[in-house]
Amino acid sequence: MQSSDKDKAKKTRRGSGAITLADVAKLAGVAPITASRAVNTPSQVSADVLKKVRDAVHRTGYVPNRVAGGLASSRSRLIAAVVPSMVVSVFAETIETLNNNLFEAGYQLMLGQTGYSAEREEALLEAIIGRRPDGIFLTGIMQSSKGRTRLLASGIPVVESWDLTPTPIDMLIGFSHADIGRDVAQFLMAKGRQRFALVRAEDERAMRRAEAFQGAVAKSGFKEVFVDNVGASRTLMSGRQALSRILLKTPDVDAIFCSSDLLAMGVLTEALARGIAVPQQLSIVGFGDVPHVANMVPALTTVHINARSIGQQAAEFLIGRAQGRSIKQAIVDVGFSIAERDSA
Repeated sequence: MQSSDKDKAKKTRRGSGAITLADVAKLAGVAPITASRAVNTPSQVSADVLKKVRDAVHRTGYVPNRVAGGLASSRSRLIAAVVPSMVVSVFAETIETLNNNLFEAGYQLMLGQTGYSAEREEALLEAIIGRRPDGIFLTGIMQSSKGRTRLLASGIPVVESWDLTPTPIDMLIGFSHADIGRDVAQFLMAKGRQRFALVRAEDERAMRRAEAFQGAVAKSGFKEVFVDNVGASRTLMSGRQALSRILLKTPDVDAIFCSSDLLAMGVLTEALARGIAVPQQLSIVGFGDVPHVANMVPALTTVHINARSIGQQAAEFLIGRAQGRSIKQAIVDVGFSIAERDSA
């Protein structure tokens, strides 16, 4: 919103800080009832009025409240969580902990999955904001400027997680993906590895880990890291196929860092099927430390994230804000560790 738009909106804004339909009406220069018709029944207004109201909606980031007007000021005792996926998910422990802590405090968790799709995330976010939950939990940083505008305009407490940024929307609990990539590279180089490869899915956080890994290897004077991008596929078979492609291009590879434990399990499975000794010939490192990888043979070396801590802290933040308390430290870095096991 432009500064002039903000000044106009301040005069009619609710105590929660949310942009209201009255703000939209004032900015569009129409009566609130006319703005309501333009938003809810556009066929009842002229094309000129409709354009003015839609322009104001776009400028303010306003999302219609789908809850009945008389209930708009009530607390829903509902928290919404947005995750990419829950299939063999690194986020599962965080969501379980968040849910348990919220339930104990009398709140319910509504879960939505984006499937790593920006379009689905946008549609899901609009639906969530329109229902006015008491808080929103996001896995990752909201990259979309449109999404950020909507969340800021909603006045709903927001926790971003599983990442770090100096400019969060509201509250943030996470860790540095660049630091992970660098530390894994240094860990493998300290093991005497010299020919490196990456297996990664197509998502922004995995890309940052990969770039930091490549940078650390290049800085140490080793050959360029071979990168196999599996795209949207995040399956065990994707990992198996990735190792096959890697071996065709770099048969002397002796260390592979994967963007998820599931992909690492696939790489490990294919290596064993080919008779490649792990870790003697090939070191494999995953990301996430999901259940069961510690009990594999060989056990998977991976990056451990304190997922439970993220869920617990997020619940404290959201419950506190829903109850009107201020948050003194709105950015929390939970860090990470490398769980060294038999695969590396």
